[in-house]
Amino acid sequence: MAVSLEDVKKLRELSGAGMMDCKSALEEAEGDLDKAFTILREKGIAKASKRAGRATGQGRVESYLHSTSPDYPPQVGVLIEVNCETDFVAKGDDFKKLAKELALQVAGFEPRWVTRDDVPDEVLVQEREVYEAKARQDGKPEQVVPRIVESQVENFLKQNCLMEQPYFREPSHTVQQLVAEYISKLQENITVRRFARFNIREN
Repeated sequence: MAVSLEDVKKLRELSGAGMMDCKSALEEAEGDLDKAFTILREKGIAKASKRAGRATGQGRVESYLHSTSPDYPPQVGVLIEVNCETDFVAKGDDFKKLAKELALQVAGFEPRWVTRDDVPDEVLVQEREVYEAKARQDGKPEQVVPRIVESQVENFLKQNCLMEQPYFREPSHTVQQLVAEYISKLQENITVRRFARFNIREN
């Protein structure tokens, strides 16, 4: 079907995608803007996976300080290193915005690691032992205990690994999907290298 230039422009503003990509998505969605946006998102995430192996030697360290009131000093602080391929992208507003969003995510959701690959083996062993003991204590049948344990380990990883957490502004999407959208938009590989979170009320 024919799509209007006005709708193409609206979709471009929403998604940051190119004119031809927006036109194609609108045609595929038969003029439905929301559906077209979803199509672009899915294609962007697919494209992002193809860039995953590219070196990220540039980037920025972003900070965020949070206090409960203007009268109090900051109680929580975050430093996060986000990498990309070129200094041109690292200096751009879109990349800065992503880095700031990731710092806010770390401040609010308290992840312990960037990805599940960063979780030490001994932590996973300990978590499995706790879940297994709890399942047996609750009288669960022996044959279902391993399935219960694996399900709880999976939940533990999703709660504690930044890239697998629900994005705080849009919980139906993960942080990984947010980063993938920026990879598609900026046409560069983007990785989160590390972060540190400080809270004066924690030991």
